[in-house]
Amino acid sequence: DYLTYGQSDWAADASSSGFSRAREAQNDEDRHEQRFAVVYHLLSVRKNYRLRVKSYVDEAEPIIKSVTDIWASADWYEREAFDLMGILFENHTDLRRILTDYGFVGHPLRKDFPMIGEVEMRYDEDLGRVVYEPVSIEPNVNVPRVIRK
Repeated sequence: DYLTYGQSDWAADASSSGFSRAREAQNDEDRHEQRFAVVYHLLSVRKNYRLRVKSYVDEAEPIIKSVTDIWASADWYEREAFDLMGILFENHTDLRRILTDYGFVGHPLRKDFPMIGEVEMRYDEDLGRVVYEPVSIEPNVNVPRVIRK
């Protein structure tokens, strides 16, 4: 998710320990045109080759062809990318949530997903089942603090 990549409010100057807290903010022309990318890391043990394949997908319709017919081991990784990022894989035989609940709303690893979530889940004894309700807690903005002696 390249939504806020390179945008930073943190100081990029070195601290007293010699390490900077962040990288320099990017210019508008340096930003990625596409928000999402699917990356495959391939390794040939026999030939000692490593290959990285990166394919960008559209933000409005993040759809890409599945590679499970080539590499069956990509099955759960594609399900995880669908569940957490909302990227759809065409021709995937079992594209359903793998880490979150089936009734979960949204995709939690997206940069625009709220930290407090969208809904809360609780067990209702009167109904005898789990119910979903809008979040009842206030959003908390975390601001990094530097403690100096």
